[in-house]
Amino acid sequence: MSLSSIATTVPNPNSLQLIYAGGTFGSYGRPLAPLSAAVFLPTLQQLLTEHNDSAGLPDISWLDNTLIKDSSQLTPNDFMHFYSLLLESYAQGHRRFVLITGTDTLSYLGAFLAEAFAGSDLCLVVTGSMRPLLDSEVLQKYSVDTNSDAWGNLNDSLKLAAGGASGVKICFGGESWPAQTVQKIHSHDFMAFTGHSRAAYPANSYVKALPDTRRQHWIDDQNAILDSMRARTEQARIHALYCLPNDPEVLSNQLQGLLSQPPCGIILLGFGAGNVPYSTALAEALQLAYEQGHMVICASQCPFGGVSDSYAAGSWQYDYHVIAGGRLTIPAIYARLLWSLLRYDTPARRRQRWTHSVNQTGITVKKR
Repeated sequence: MSLSSIATTVPNPNSLQLIYAGGTFGSYGRPLAPLSAAVFLPTLQQLLTEHNDSAGLPDISWLDNTLIKDSSQLTPNDFMHFYSLLLESYAQGHRRFVLITGTDTLSYLGAFLAEAFAGSDLCLVVTGSMRPLLDSEVLQKYSVDTNSDAWGNLNDSLKLAAGGASGVKICFGGESWPAQTVQKIHSHDFMAFTGHSRAAYPANSYVKALPDTRRQHWIDDQNAILDSMRARTEQARIHALYCLPNDPEVLSNQLQGLLSQPPCGIILLGFGAGNVPYSTALAEALQLAYEQGHMVICASQCPFGGVSDSYAAGSWQYDYHVIAGGRLTIPAIYARLLWSLLRYDTPARRRQRWTHSVNQTGITVKKR
């Protein structure tokens, strides 16, 4: 195995590109702080060369990435950066990638890239760690912290990406899942994430192997709208309204406060199966939100199970054009909303995209 900079010749489609985006994984010192790519990547190169864990892997190069920051600071502009970075490399002939990022928004970024690359044969594995790769107790040289989860997560991710299966996956704690099913469930345990393997759209929309002509058409279609997507990123906003045992007026006032903005995405976090306290004011605000082009998606505060419209306490909202989030996680709902806002230029097309996507998951949404 060899680790090198990006090749200038036609890439080997079986090679693997590594992207370092910061986070706990690359932090070091006292106090802990992320190492720059100029320091961390050569160190990682040396460690991969010294250890036998990566034996049998394909050639690995790193993809030059200028955006290295704490993942809690990521914005829609940053999500577009990683999409553009991967799209450019994919267009050059690369197929397999591992992205190292921070855990705070790892599931959000993974789900967004899963939306963005649906229909392609790209293979991307997203990972990170709960403890840094390097041992800060050893200051004489950079060495792997044997008590960290970073080295195991990296090697598992490299092996998974080497397999080349199309799609975007998250690999963490010895497991891997389709990215749009994953959520963070623990703030500091090594088993910080969970997901499930029975994912529907967009995971099932990936193509095992695209003919060159079809792949080029897919790439051309994405590049044709890239500038307009970047322009829409400047105004893309996703909001979350959290139901609490308050007077319903509190929720309606929060929603009213968003209606003066350009069309945005709104996640309504209901109780249980998506129950939301009813009030005339809230119903009127939801109707007005729809008329002004906002997309309101109902999700559950529960980590598992999603929402349904079988309870009267929740079904009323669908009369006012709220969209049921089904079994989608909050990161997946955020990702789909953001992709819809960036990819499509009208509220009608965004809702059409969402309806198509949700129907693909087998979730039945009551028509009223």
